[in-house]
Order: sequence, then C-alpha cells, then structure tokens
Amino acid sequence: MSTPEDLVKLDNFQNIFSLGGKIAVITGGSRGLGLHTASGFLQAGCARVYIIARSEEPLHGAAKALNALPNKGPDALAIVIVADISSQEGCMKMAVEISKTTGHVDILVANAGATFIGDMDAYKEDDFDRVMKMNVSSIFFSVQKLSRLLQAGGTIQDPSRIIMVSSVAGVVVGDMGEHGTYAYAASKAAVIHLMKNLAVELGPKHIAVNVVAPGIVPSQMSAPLMDRHGGLESVAKQVPDQKLGSPEDVAGVMVFLSSRASKHINGATIVLDGGSYLVRGCA
Repeated sequence: MSTPEDLVKLDNFQNIFSLGGKIAVITGGSRGLGLHTASGFLQAGCARVYIIARSEEPLHGAAKALNALPNKGPDALAIVIVADISSQEGCMKMAVEISKTTGHVDILVANAGATFIGDMDAYKEDDFDRVMKMNVSSIFFSVQKLSRLLQAGGTIQDPSRIIMVSSVAGVVVGDMGEHGTYAYAASKAAVIHLMKNLAVELGPKHIAVNVVAPGIVPSQMSAPLMDRHGGLESVAKQVPDQKLGSPEDVAGVMVFLSSRASKHINGATIVLDGGSYLVRGCA
C-alpha cells in the first residue's frame, strides 16, 4: 500500500514543461500562430525548430528573429525549409529536406492554412479546392511523409506529438452572407475529425495527435474579421473573459501539448478562445 511519502513523489516535475533537446517542425512557421509557436518552442528548450513556408524572404526574416532570441539555448537553431505543402509532392520535398539533417522529429505542428471569404454564390470550384487542399490535405500528407521520423522520436513514456491547428470556426457557425467562410469552416471541422482518426491510427506507434482550435488572435489573417466586427476592443467584449488571444496564449498551449505534461493526452481538441464558442462569438 502506498504511503503519503510515495504519493507526493512526482517524476522530475520541475521540468515537466521542458522541451529540452526536442526537434520540432512547424508548417506555416514564418508568421502569426506558427511564429509564436516557434518562439515558444525555442524558449522552452527545443534544440532545433524547422519552420516551413513557400515564400523564402519571410522565412529568413522569421529565422533571423528566432535565432536572436536571448533566452533560447546557446546551440538552439531555427532552420528554414522552403516548400509548398499544398501538394503531396511539396510535402515529400519538405520531409526529404528535413531528413538530411535529422534522423527523427519529436513535434509536428501542422499550422499552414488558407481562407476565402465571399457570398455563397461567389465561390468557384478552385476557391473551395484551394482552401481544402491547404487546410486539410496538406496536414494529412505532412503527417504521411513525416511519420517515419515521428515514429523514430517517440516512446511509450514520451510519445512524439502532432498538433493540428483548426479553428473555433470548425466548432461553431461564424459569418454568413457576403462574409461567408464556407470552405474555411468546413476545412477546420474536417481537421478535427482527421485528428481523431489519426490519434487512433498513430497512438500505438507512440505518436499523440491533438488539435488546437484558436479563436481570434490578432494577425494578418484575422484583421479583416476584426474590422468587420468593430475592431479589436469591440470583438474582445464579445468574449466571456473580455480579451482576445495573445502570442503567449498560443505558445503556451503548444508547449503544453508538446511536453511531458500532456503525454497521456491523445485525440483532444483544445479550444483556445476565452469561451467565445460558448456564446457563439465571432468565429
């Protein structure tokens, strides 16, 4: 029978959120949520963070800023990979480039995304397909092409992690009419169900798969939405906790889901929106 002395012992608890020595890959890593995540990972101890995007110049600017962080490890490094992962071929290119410099990956954050806004009658087939390819297909094929490296990094006590970025738009109904985001909303709901399937498929291979579904975090992508709803202060008042998401909120939940603190979490969706989905706030 366990004694109180036994029950208060927690294994290396002071470092439970550390990502010391981990290797991470972040798609859509040159700006917004991806860049917040990369910063958090490096400051939490990651040894290498690969940031992926199709535009080279923003990537190099992001890597320069990340590598100048004063409180990352002295040898920690942000590494640029230029790849268009909207196709299976692009995902393969990404995986090949990463495998040139590492034999395993501990964390994949599937963050790359696209949107289209317009009246239902204004949508063309290409508009819908482009969003679904970038927001859903690219995640599946990124996982497919990186699965060998992810399996090489995971153990039963410390699985590798896949974090898929969905949205509160995949949980509740957002704007309609001329501001409709039909493809985006459908794609983000699809991400959540894809995650559930992959969590079951990859769990036995020591890979945990979860979703983060953010609400509004001020960014280039969210700026038009905030403008339509009266600006930052007006939108914040619609959220139960009276504020919008911050870079620290994003980085914090990503570090949590990548750390030992979440090693038994698999198949979960964390809605990061201050409770706005409960009152059908902006999606």
